[in-house]
Amino acid sequence: MRITLTSIFVDDQRKALSFYTDVLGFTKHHDIPMGENTWWLTVKSPEAPESAELLLEPAGHPAVKPYRDALVEDGIPLAQFTVDDVEAEYRRLREQGVVFTQEPTDIGTAVVAVFDDTCGNLIQIAAIKDA
Repeated sequence: MRITLTSIFVDDQRKALSFYTDVLGFTKHHDIPMGENTWWLTVKSPEAPESAELLLEPAGHPAVKPYRDALVEDGIPLAQFTVDDVEAEYRRLREQGVVFTQEPTDIGTAVVAVFDDTCGNLIQIAAIKDA
């Protein structure tokens, strides 16, 4: 069994595509019209092209807003992406205007930081330490 697709709810799919590709560096994988102003829109990591796709899912379902609002209010990231160097990625993203809600923090087994994806979610980046 493998994870091939996971999704993240976004307020605006086109804005999310721009952020996830132009700022974070993912590549667009699928962009299939699914109706008026809705697409099957996925991105992938260019560093791991065989990895799972991330679906930029419209946040229109009524359960999404209270769920995401509660996570953001509590500072809980909706997703985590692995990076080689959290400090370097933190600096790179800050230079592009990304707002962090948690600066790089050593938690023992990893270094983590959390940012606002501009699409309604908090995202954690992590560099796992070798044991």
